[in-house]
Amino acid sequence: MASTKPVVPQNDNVAHALAGAGGGVISMVLTYPLITLSTRAQVESKRAETAFLAAVRQIVAREGVSGLYAGLDSAVFGISVTNFVYYYWYEWTRGFFEAAAARAGRPSKKLTTVEAMIAGALAGSATVILTNPIWVVNTRMTTRRGQIEDEVKSEAAASGTGAEKKDKQPTTLGTLMALLRDEGPQALFRGVVPALVLVINPILQYTLFEQMKNAYERRRRHNVTPAIAFVLGAIGKLFATSITYPYITVKSQMHVAGDGERREGVTQALRRVVREEGYAGLYKGIGPKVTQSVLTAAFLFAFKDVLYEQTIKLRGTLAKRAVKA
Repeated sequence: MASTKPVVPQNDNVAHALAGAGGGVISMVLTYPLITLSTRAQVESKRAETAFLAAVRQIVAREGVSGLYAGLDSAVFGISVTNFVYYYWYEWTRGFFEAAAARAGRPSKKLTTVEAMIAGALAGSATVILTNPIWVVNTRMTTRRGQIEDEVKSEAAASGTGAEKKDKQPTTLGTLMALLRDEGPQALFRGVVPALVLVINPILQYTLFEQMKNAYERRRRHNVTPAIAFVLGAIGKLFATSITYPYITVKSQMHVAGDGERREGVTQALRRVVREEGYAGLYKGIGPKVTQSVLTAAFLFAFKDVLYEQTIKLRGTLAKRAVKA
């Protein structure tokens, strides 16, 4: 017997959040080796800094191709949670502003630049607070893998045995438990201040993307295609990452700071890097990072709309089946 109970449609915010999470995971997997290279460059000293291709060869020779994917599992989990939270709150805030525009009788419901920035700030701040622990663990894994190999080689050289014993690489859960045991829960929120400052990154990125998208749709009188979204997403991310990169460097260094190391504020960390390595030290690893960020954002925007449409179709199919049940 068919049920007479009305089917409550899934909130569009959730559909956007699922699409954003799926797009983020795909783009993360495609570009992860570039994340490994940029993160290691951000936390190593100026003396240890290596060129891009030399760094790739060094990691592959020392750790195998899998070394380029150290911490991928935590990164995939992190990006899926990060994007789900971000897009949920971004779309919720967008809906609030659009409803307010409709009540005020505004001709267009498109977000203004200020509204887009407020939406990005709220969504970004909520995301940072909820997901910072995930990225602390990921940064530890990404950098620790190489450190383990270096320590083993140093110990072998010091003992004169010449043996290069391979330690078992740390797992995500093992890294998390070791962090909690050795440094306490507060360690999971290291780098949260520069991360909150970095909320300006998605604000700049999404504001520029939305304004370029709106301008394109007004001029061409049709919605952007995945290919156009790819290009606009790349431009937005290139602009945002180039401006905020020094804070990305400082955040990574805070994530790997040991419990016994002196705690620094953001300003202190920026001054220390400039004092020890010059202004160039603030931009270590910017090549692979900008490349990765641009490609990730481009793939994300290209995949997100496609995944959103598929999510809506799936939702409709499930709703029809529920009505027939």
